[in-house]
Amino acid sequence: MSAPPPHLSLAPMEGVVDWIMRDTLTRLGGIDQCTTEFIRVTQYLHSEIVFRKFCPELRMNSRTPAGTPVFVQLLGGQPEPLARNAERAARMGAAGIDLNFGCPAKTVNRHDGGASLLKCPDRVLQIVKAVRAAVPATTPVTVKIRLGFDDPNACFDNALAAEEGGASSLTVHCRTRTDGYKPPAHWEWMPKIREKVKLPLVANGEIWNRADLERCREVSGCDRFMIGRGAIANPFVFQDLRGWRPAQAPLWTDVKPLIPGFFAACTDHINDHFATSRTKQWLRALSTKNQEAKELFDGVKTYRKPREFQSELERRLLS
Repeated sequence: MSAPPPHLSLAPMEGVVDWIMRDTLTRLGGIDQCTTEFIRVTQYLHSEIVFRKFCPELRMNSRTPAGTPVFVQLLGGQPEPLARNAERAARMGAAGIDLNFGCPAKTVNRHDGGASLLKCPDRVLQIVKAVRAAVPATTPVTVKIRLGFDDPNACFDNALAAEEGGASSLTVHCRTRTDGYKPPAHWEWMPKIREKVKLPLVANGEIWNRADLERCREVSGCDRFMIGRGAIANPFVFQDLRGWRPAQAPLWTDVKPLIPGFFAACTDHINDHFATSRTKQWLRALSTKNQEAKELFDGVKTYRKPREFQSELERRLLS
């Protein structure tokens, strides 16, 4: 009996996967779900303007132009403010609410957010419970964690907290906060977590290609996966994971036409300085897996003035 088609999500990478990147990638196909960059919640209720800034798709039934659902991600440490902000996002039509207990950034962790909460499963429980109670039953509340802050055994109590709080599913970045993004991702913890909870589990970490996906499926027992850096390095990775592209299809031939439109969309969204920075960032990520992208990045990375950068970018893309 063949394995079911995987459910594939685009990871909410802070400072990378904004609505322009979500639009760019979902137009290529293969993505079942997206999540916004985190919206930091302290004691205040954010205005609708803030939610639309992070999630312009709220104006489009919380879907990208290609039709992919977009969940709104919240990050914070206090149940009541998170619940109030979740209620507003849900009322604005968010396809779902995602709670971030996985961000490893030191600044975030120092200010009672992200992976720092993994030290206190009881707080994870109270946050999930409060948010679940604040939004309609039809609005999914998903949770993302790491294995732990520094001890992977923390994954069990935190998974149980997410389940008891009423989470719809649990995504596990299979590293601790201390591990950061250092390989490997410890997929072998997923079956152990499954022994503790009945929640649908999503495996995240070190999935770069179809072979990785199959290994992760075998080790983790999951059929739901979240892809982050692999999608930025190869925007066609979701097609590759589904077997939609020929195994030897030349990546750069397909990626190259996307770059001018990405620059233009970033310019329209904010300005050409933002577009220059974001395009360099994407080219740097692309260059980790592609020599042609590396050559392009090396050729344009020193240009700081947007017009000069754009001119050189276009010249090299046409050459």
